[in-house]
Amino acid sequence: MSINEMERKARELRELQALIEEAAAEAEAIKDAIKAAMGDAEEVHAGEYKITWKAVTTARIDTAALKKALSDLAQQFTKTTTARRFCIA
Repeated sequence: MSINEMERKARELRELQALIEEAAAEAEAIKDAIKAAMGDAEEVHAGEYKITWKAVTTARIDTAALKKALSDLAQQFTKTTTARRFCIA
């Protein structure tokens, strides 16, 4: 791929990413409007759609507190990974 082709592809990618961000923001606004209309209800039937908005409880390890309280143990179970990050600036 030539530099000119790469530049065109990078421009096209940035335009598509902007469209995705715009669509994601619009989707979030629609979700927020539905949630506001639902109020405290966990489930609503709207025509052919069943819309649910339920509380979910999760349990996670507080790694900062673990490192502070038991740093040796935290170090034993720490896994380091390497990945390549793609970015167009």
